[in-house]
Amino acid sequence: MLPTITTFGWVPEFARGFVRDMRPRWAFEEVGQPYEIHLIADSKCPDHRRYQPFGQVPTYRDDEVAIFESGAIVLRIAERAGQLIPVDPAPRMRALQWLAAALNSVEPYVMALAVNDVFEADREWSKPRHAKVIDDLAARLGDLEAALGGNTWLDGNDFTIGDLMMISVLGGLRGTGVVAGFPRLAAYIARGEARPAHRKAMADHLAVFEAPAPA
Repeated sequence: MLPTITTFGWVPEFARGFVRDMRPRWAFEEVGQPYEIHLIADSKCPDHRRYQPFGQVPTYRDDEVAIFESGAIVLRIAERAGQLIPVDPAPRMRALQWLAAALNSVEPYVMALAVNDVFEADREWSKPRHAKVIDDLAARLGDLEAALGGNTWLDGNDFTIGDLMMISVLGGLRGTGVVAGFPRLAAYIARGEARPAHRKAMADHLAVFEAPAPA
């Protein structure tokens, strides 16, 4: 069987381009691996929860494994292809550390802004809390920009799963204007999103929502 990822067949317009199936889609395109998409309408149904206990997307299946969590899926794709992750122990572990950092050290701050300004925008604490959320996020982005320095990618000249995941996470700030205050980081994101594999993955992701939603 072709590797298969499960994701939503329809999401509201504001969520298009941000659903996490973009991460494995991008990885598949980077390594040149054909794949299939299984579209669902309800991620909370018992059938889907057999594969994803938290009722989220994406999930992944191939001939050997069935897993969830976008970071684990991207790692599986990279290891199976022998691409995007170095063989030598030191750069391999640095790639893994940046994948983990994207999900654990950066994404919570990105998501805090989305939760405050989008999902809980109607709550009484949302507007008063906005400045603190922005300050916390800016501090974390400043740390990341300093770590990037003048490098093309996080570990120098080689694009790895760490970059794929970090740029995917930072893509959650698209349209907020927050990254504009961090020019080296903005250029880093632009380099990643200009890669042909990212462009193809985004086009395929968005094309799903042009078709009728699955039943």
